[in-house]
This record gives sequence, structure tokens and C-alpha cells, in this order.
Amino acid sequence: MSATVNAGEKVVTYADDRLGSSNFFRRNLPKVFPDHWSFMLGEVALYSFIIVLLTGVYLTLFFKPSMVEIVYDGSYLPLRGVEMSEAYASTLNISFDIRGGLLMRQIHHWSALFFVAAISVHLLRVFFTGAFRKPRETNWVIGVALLTMALGAGFAGYSLPDDLLSGTGLRIANGIMLSIPLVGTYLSFFVFGGEFPGLDFIPRLYAIHILLIPGIILALVTAHLMMVWYQKHTQFPGPGRTNDNVVGYRLFPIYTAKAGGFFFAVFGITTLISALVTINPIWMYGPYMPDQITAGSQPDWYIGWLEGALRLMPNVETVIWGWTISWNVFIPAAVVPGIIFTLMALYPWIEASLTGDKRDHHLLDRPRNAPTRTALGAMALSFYVLLWIGGGNDLIARFFDTSVNSITWFLRVAIFVVPPLVFVFTKRAALSLQRRDRDKLLHGRETGNIMRLPNGEFIEIHAPISEEERAVILGKPEVKPLELPPATDANGVKRKHAGRDRLRARVSAWFYGDDVPLPTPEELAEADAHLAHQVELTEPVLAEDAALHVGTSGVIKDEGVLHGDAELTAAARRSAAQFQAEQGEDRS
Repeated sequence: MSATVNAGEKVVTYADDRLGSSNFFRRNLPKVFPDHWSFMLGEVALYSFIIVLLTGVYLTLFFKPSMVEIVYDGSYLPLRGVEMSEAYASTLNISFDIRGGLLMRQIHHWSALFFVAAISVHLLRVFFTGAFRKPRETNWVIGVALLTMALGAGFAGYSLPDDLLSGTGLRIANGIMLSIPLVGTYLSFFVFGGEFPGLDFIPRLYAIHILLIPGIILALVTAHLMMVWYQKHTQFPGPGRTNDNVVGYRLFPIYTAKAGGFFFAVFGITTLISALVTINPIWMYGPYMPDQITAGSQPDWYIGWLEGALRLMPNVETVIWGWTISWNVFIPAAVVPGIIFTLMALYPWIEASLTGDKRDHHLLDRPRNAPTRTALGAMALSFYVLLWIGGGNDLIARFFDTSVNSITWFLRVAIFVVPPLVFVFTKRAALSLQRRDRDKLLHGRETGNIMRLPNGEFIEIHAPISEEERAVILGKPEVKPLELPPATDANGVKRKHAGRDRLRARVSAWFYGDDVPLPTPEELAEADAHLAHQVELTEPVLAEDAALHVGTSGVIKDEGVLHGDAELTAAARRSAAQFQAEQGEDRS
């Protein structure tokens, strides 16, 4: 045993003398990270990507990225003797002839879906909590780039088998390329190596899928983790949490153990789903034929909104100098996604510029405390959902036995009507929650318990909120809208950028103007002192009630009010005292 320990010490000493690792670990292992369930979303994305890489390495050993036509003679009898590409035949062999191949294919596909889903939900968490603000704007851009690369990797992945469904998606992609004015035809010929589908596209797509995009994703993930490590993690408001500290667990051993266990949990759940739920059964579609299409073909969920945009766009074309511009394809498939992802990437700077907020932010916002931003996000989500529904209008029409045209026109109108309504509703709901928080601070939480006072009046007992909840509510930042600067300076000279400043002031008032202010420290102190001072006035009432609630026949017990926890009993006393004090003030 001692020999083993000595050998281990020698190895550690050897490495430390050359790498200086002990200083690195001494500085970083005690690093503190905050703990919250929503932070696991990013971990799910990371672990799903690791699973994608591991299963992808296995699949590359057997997949043949070739479009050379062969005759299939594998184990799947319905397709035996059918001409197909080597790519499709090798995918069938992986599914039916390679031990564990089908399970690996399904784990690979499911983990890719979870990867995109986790990135999407993680970005939503970052957006709604304001984690993208200074100094983390660059990390937000990295997240948007990761989402873009994940979408590209997913599309490239399910296009590789060269089955009828994937070929249909490639045909749509080719149509999008052709719709680009001036360069569309040349771009299509360059990508596909000639006329669609060509003979070079699958090998090119294979290199992009297993080499280029994974390399970019790995670089982005590394940069993201380095920036999180350097800038430290954001945290939600709570007791002892400020903009200048971090409250949580140390990296080692607690956080490391939790992260390791969570990885195996994600791996296990992904494997279980992959073993039980079939996804992308390519043997049911057959090989791709350019003159055929799969009825009811649907892309993966993260591309469905793009399909919906194509289906909802009316048929609009323009002929200029003999050139036809297909706006019905170019606008929904190229212009709209470009605008969406550009606005997503630039949003941190847009918000900071329009609101004038240049402060460092390490405490997160509760979504209710940023009602305008929350409403904008909900509006964008409703827009996405409507496009996503439009991508399956044919299946919806078949299932509900209705007209495809009716569904399409309904969605065309809803795409302009529903998002503004969602914005208004979400903002009003957030402001209502702010007023509720203010009321909790001043009057406590409602218990639903009723007390009868000696004068016959009935009042509801309010219990004080916990210190943790109080700290969370008081963690709301107080932001005032920008004031409109004067149009001229002290000398009467018109100020530069007066129009821009006026616009910023109006946007800032629109963004922050409706916020419900928190009670001032004076108001809180006065409310607490007033309630505490009046507790003694309710002592006779509570003593009499306690004597009545002894369980004698004919007397109703109310264990929840008088024999509950001490906190609730104290709340009853304070509420009764407050009522008597108000009555006394009114009478005077």
C-alpha cells in the first residue's frame, strides 16, 4: 500500500514540477458557484453534446458517405434488391446488421434533439432573467451562435442517410438557395456539385457534419465555459446575495459530485428513451428519388417553424428584366431567419442603448420585475409557436378533418394579431405580480383563515412572509426611466443628438415607466413598528379564544388558526391589532 502511495506522490510531484498544477487547483477548486435548478439547463446541453460526440464516433465507423448507386442485399427484406445509394444502404446496415447500431443511431438522434432543446430553453432562461446584460453580452452572442450551429448540425445529420424524407428536406434547402436573387443558381450548383441532387453533396455534408460544425461548437463551448469561469455565474436575489458576492457551493467536492451524477442521469434517461421510442425510421421511407416526395413529411421540431413560414407566406413573385424573384420563398426562408437571429444576437446592446442601462449586473431579474422584456419574449415565443403550428398544417387538417386553406388563412391572420395580444397580457400579468409582491411586504401573505373580533367584525389573518421571500422581493432593482434632456444647452445652443436622446427617453419610459415601486425603507419600518406595537392589544382576545378551543362538546375547533405554528399565531395577533388600531383611528 505504501509503495502505491509513494508512486502516486512521485507522479503528482513530477506533473506539478512541470505544469504548476497545484497552484492552479489551489486557486480554482474552492471557487463558489450559485445553485438553482434553472442552471442545470446549460448542463443538460453540455452533457447532450458529449453524448452526441460519443455516439457519433461509433456511427462514423460504419457509415459510408457515398452517393454511388448499389443494390441492397441486407437483412431488411422489404428493400432487398432495390437500388439505393451507399449512404442509405450503410444506414440500413447500421440499423439491422451492426450489433447495437440501431440503439446508437437513436441515442445520437435523441441526444441531438435534447441538445437543441436545452440550448433553446437555456437561452430563454438567460433572456427572461436578464443574464445577458453587461458584462455578459459576448457570452449571449456565443449562445446564439451555438444555437445556430446546433440547427445546422441537426439538419446536416438527418440529411445524411439519403432516405426519401431527408431528400425532401434537401429539396427544400435547394429551393431556398435558388430563391436568392442573382447568386442563387450559382450557390446551388456550388453546394450540390451541379444539378440537384448531384453526386458530391453527401460527402461534402458528411465532412461538415462530423468535422466543421462540431469543431466550431467545441470552440464556442470552450469559450463559453472560460467566460463563465472568469466572470463568475449570475445568481438570483436572496438572503445575503448582492451584486458584489457569490453565494453557493464550492466547485470541489460538492458541485463536482452533483455535476458528475447529473451527467450519468442525462445519459441514462437519453438511453432509456432511445431504447423505447423509435425516431427517424428510415426503412419506412425508402431511398430518395428526385421525382418522389413523402406524404406528410415533417422536419425535426427545431426546423418546423421555418417550414411553417414557407407554408404561410402567400405566393408573391416579381419578374425583373426577365429574372424571376420568388419572394414567397426568399422572404420566409432567408430574410425572416436572418432578421430573427440578428436581433437575438444584438439584443443586449439594443436594450442597453435604448434604456441607458450601462451598469454591471451579477444579480438576475425575476421575469415579473422586467415586464416589458418579459412581454417581448412572450410575444416572440407566440410568433414562433404559430409558425411551428403552420409547419404541420396538413397533418392538423387531416386529424381534425378540416380544410388546409382554412388553417393557413387563420394562421396568416393570427401571426399579426396574437403576438401583440400576448405582449399586452404578459406585461399586465407581470405588473399585477409586482403589485402582489408589494402587498406582501406591507400586509403579509393571505392565509385564508378568518378571525372574529370582539366587536363582531370578521377579518382575514395575514401571516408574515419568510425572511428569504422578503429578501427575494426586496432584491428587485429600482430603475428610473431616463429623463428627457433639454433641447438647448445653457447658452441657448441646440444640443447635438437631441432627436436620439428624445427617442431614448421615450423608449426608456415605455420600458420602465409602468414598474410598481417597492415600499420605501421608511414605509416598511413604519408598517413593522405599527404591527409590533399593537400586538399587546390582542392578548385578551387570543387568551379568550384559546380558552374556548379546548375540545368541549358544541365548540368548534380551529386548529389551523389557534393551535398551529407560532408564526401563524403571531400573525393573527398582529392582524387583529392592526384592525383595532384602524378602528380607533377612524373613530377619532
